[in-house]
Amino acid sequence: MTFFYFIRHGQTLGNTQGISQGTINTEIAYLNEHGKAQAQKLHDHFDVAFADRIIASPLVRTQQTAEIINQTANLPIEFDDRIKEISYGDWDGTKKSELKKDYPDLFSTISGDVVPEYYTTAHGESFPDVENRVAEFVKDMSAKYPDEKLIVVSHGFTIRSAVVNALQVKDPFAVPEPENTSVTKISVLDHGQQVLEFFNRVY
Repeated sequence: MTFFYFIRHGQTLGNTQGISQGTINTEIAYLNEHGKAQAQKLHDHFDVAFADRIIASPLVRTQQTAEIINQTANLPIEFDDRIKEISYGDWDGTKKSELKKDYPDLFSTISGDVVPEYYTTAHGESFPDVENRVAEFVKDMSAKYPDEKLIVVSHGFTIRSAVVNALQVKDPFAVPEPENTSVTKISVLDHGQQVLEFFNRVY
């Protein structure tokens, strides 16, 4: 059995300004002071020393979060492109409020997030594309690190996709986006079945 502890990165300036950050890697998508404090609080209340390694998205905001939570445990860290945030294509780096004015039909009236059909207009990544690459990541890491505990530092939509896969949810909006520096645990049994142990736990 392999245990995945998915952690969303700390808050960024882009988060506070309602920007669709996607895969942008500029200063607006770095941790702000509150985000650094969130990661430090997680370090103080969720000691990752029990785990075997950290696997993080290569984007700066996840690297920063991983470094803060790992400052005492000093676990080995590796990076994997498959757990990057969804790419919103042409919409990366754009304020959601502006996009909603121009494309109201491409945003959910309930969650405020983009609807699955958005990607043809934005030339972005589709929901199934993200879910498939996350599923491949979980399958490969389960095979590579059987019986290990993995800290996975990633992004809101990516973690939501992991949960959608684990629960085999047909409606992606049935799973909300987890909060910054929250922890979601998914266990993968030896025969491949996935179990959601807990979701969006804030320490």
